[in-house]
Amino acid sequence: MSTHATQPSALRIGKGGSPRTRLTIADICADLAVSRSTFYEWRAKGRGPRCIKLPNGDIRINRAEYERWLTTLEEAA
Repeated sequence: MSTHATQPSALRIGKGGSPRTRLTIADICADLAVSRSTFYEWRAKGRGPRCIKLPNGDIRINRAEYERWLTTLEEAA
């Protein structure tokens, strides 16, 4: 079974009960059970999912990009 099969509710449900389309770093770290520093290390090395930097400096990851990135990891495993 893959790591992302049991996603926390923050990844599954957004406002109105539909899946959230943009995820936070905290969402990703919780789903993968890694620290924020690990996520930032992957990002610095170009090994993490592509991110969106908001005007306020916050970072979001499109759900579709996150799923695509996870799929590339499964193929490489």
